[in-house]
Amino acid sequence: MDLGLKDATAVVQGGTKGMGRAAAECLARDGAKVSVLARTRADLDATVDRLLDLGAAEAIGLEADITRTDQVGAAFAEIKARWGRLNILINATGPTSLGASEALTDEDWFAAVDLGAMGMVRCVRAALPLLRAAEWGRIVNISAHSTKRQSERLVAYTAAKAMVTSITKNLSLSLAADGILVNTVSPGSFATEAFVEWMQGMGKDPNDLTACMDAIREHFGHPAHLPRAGAPAEIGPIIAFAASRRNTYMTGANINVDGGSDFT
Repeated sequence: MDLGLKDATAVVQGGTKGMGRAAAECLARDGAKVSVLARTRADLDATVDRLLDLGAAEAIGLEADITRTDQVGAAFAEIKARWGRLNILINATGPTSLGASEALTDEDWFAAVDLGAMGMVRCVRAALPLLRAAEWGRIVNISAHSTKRQSERLVAYTAAKAMVTSITKNLSLSLAADGILVNTVSPGSFATEAFVEWMQGMGKDPNDLTACMDAIREHFGHPAHLPRAGAPAEIGPIIAFAASRRNTYMTGANINVDGGSDFT
């Protein structure tokens, strides 16, 4: 599908792994200029090479810790110097704090919110002048299906993602007059890098998506109608569409991509 992204400019925060990288690859295939933000130079370099191979008009890897306002500001200052405008911002990084409520310290909670929600806030704030300078603009924030289907061990993760969903809805309202469309994509259970490591730690095959879903059902109580977990490549095109010029009227939506669930 032609998403109308030839020479469009895009930043994918958390774009070197998992669903963020899958989305970045979709943008690259459509001929966009794509910048990925992450903390690890080796991951950035490998991702840039891949995006260029796929057909990106330009690919840039920028080191930035999104818990640091100064580093986020520096990254977007470089985007401004290179492109002067921005059509797309995708925020894909999620928190890592796992554990039941009584097991989490204040620091665990603060870390979950800082990385999982405030990182998105910092990137949106830095990107807005560039988005407003462009002919058209889209923001897509990655939340999670666990904001509606709770799990004891995901309480901090879910709280941070719920903030993302709420802030996205508010941004869709406040930025409508600017013509900037803002949407949430809420994945279910996907075999991202962190999930692969978790499966390997239990001695299970992370490439067996049915086994992955069995583990999710056992440990988190989140089965899906489809009897398997998702692969990141399956959600990349959905994120890319929401971020694209072909999306002309959808804003404030929360798109569930979860293999089927018991909530809407």
